[in-house]
Amino acid sequence: MGLRIISEELNGIIVFEPQVFADERGFFMETYRNEDFEQLDLNYNFVQDNHSRSKNGVLRGMHFQWDPPQGKLIRVTYGTAFIAEVDIRHNSPTFGQWFGMELSAENKRILWVPPGFANGFCAASDWMEMQYKVTSLWNPKGEASILWNDPNIGIDWKIENPTLSEKDKNAMTLDEWLKKKESKNFVYGK
Repeated sequence: MGLRIISEELNGIIVFEPQVFADERGFFMETYRNEDFEQLDLNYNFVQDNHSRSKNGVLRGMHFQWDPPQGKLIRVTYGTAFIAEVDIRHNSPTFGQWFGMELSAENKRILWVPPGFANGFCAASDWMEMQYKVTSLWNPKGEASILWNDPNIGIDWKIENPTLSEKDKNAMTLDEWLKKKESKNFVYGK
C-alpha cells in the first residue's frame, strides 16, 4: 500500500501519509491507488478532480453537497491550509462534531472525507493550492453551506477575521439547515 493510515477520525475520516521517494532531484509519490481504497472497503468511484487556490486568510466553508452526497480525497499541493470537517450524517454517532488538521505541500498528507461531511479550509500561507477528487459530480441545486463559526459546532479556526465570500457570511447554522430540510421530510446521511 502506497498510503499509510496515520489516524481515523469521526467515524469515517482517514488521514493518510504517502510513501515519498525523495532525493536531490525532487520527489515522487502516489497520491491515489484504487486497490488501496478497495482493500480498506472504500469502494468509491471518483468522477471529478477540483483545484482551488486561495490567499492567506481566505476561509472557504463549510460547504457540502447533499444531492448526491460527495466524498472527497483532499491534499494541499502548494502552501498550507487548516482543514475542518463537520459530520452532518443524521444517524452518525459523531453527528455535529468537527475534526481539523493542517495539510501542506510540505507534510504531503492526504485526507479522505466520506460523503456526509461539511468541508471547509483556511489558507495559512501567503498562497495555498488544494487539489481534491470527489465521488459525485457538482450539483449546484444540491449544495449548501453551514456557517463557518456556528457556535454549536465551535470550530477553532485559529483566525479571528478571515476573508469570506458573501455565500459563506450568510450561511445557515447546522440547526437551521436541519430544520429547513426536515420541514421538507429530508434527512441527510440517513
